[in-house]
Amino acid sequence: MSNTLDMSVSQIFRKNGEKYAFVSFTDGKRKAEGKIPNCKIISNSGFSEEEVKRLEEYMDREIITLKNMAVGVNVMDAFMKTNT
Repeated sequence: MSNTLDMSVSQIFRKNGEKYAFVSFTDGKRKAEGKIPNCKIISNSGFSEEEVKRLEEYMDREIITLKNMAVGVNVMDAFMKTNT
């Protein structure tokens, strides 16, 4: 992976009683998106299989932090900041 890898976490979504969030990784050229709590990459553009495996391991290892980040996402606050 490149030296700089940006990560973002979505709000929590609910569907059929299941709670989940998305975790996006990008280095500006490549992008991957994972889903928690199952910690699997669900889309990938440019990362190798080994890198995808490491991203999944990272999500699994940091699941508590990622869940806390998702809980803290306020979509309306983010929307208002981009539209002011």
